[in-house]
Amino acid sequence: MTPEVVLDVGREALWVIALLSAPLLLSALAVGLLVGMIQAATQIQEMTLTFIPKLIVLALTLLIAGSWMLNLIVDFSTVLIQSIPELIG
Repeated sequence: MTPEVVLDVGREALWVIALLSAPLLLSALAVGLLVGMIQAATQIQEMTLTFIPKLIVLALTLLIAGSWMLNLIVDFSTVLIQSIPELIG
């Protein structure tokens, strides 16, 4: 197993991680910005006001994108496991 192969597998794993985390992070970011703007406009600085909307949006995001995320990680894992003989020898 050459260093180039290790770097390729690591690069692919990081790309899959980025794809898996992007929908959740971007939706939480959008809701956080929206709630932060509303809090700044109304001068209500309550920390629990940001938690519930983010939790709801993250649940909806998982409901919508969960099957795609699961397929992505299963496909990556399948390809990685099937390529073990090539990677070792």
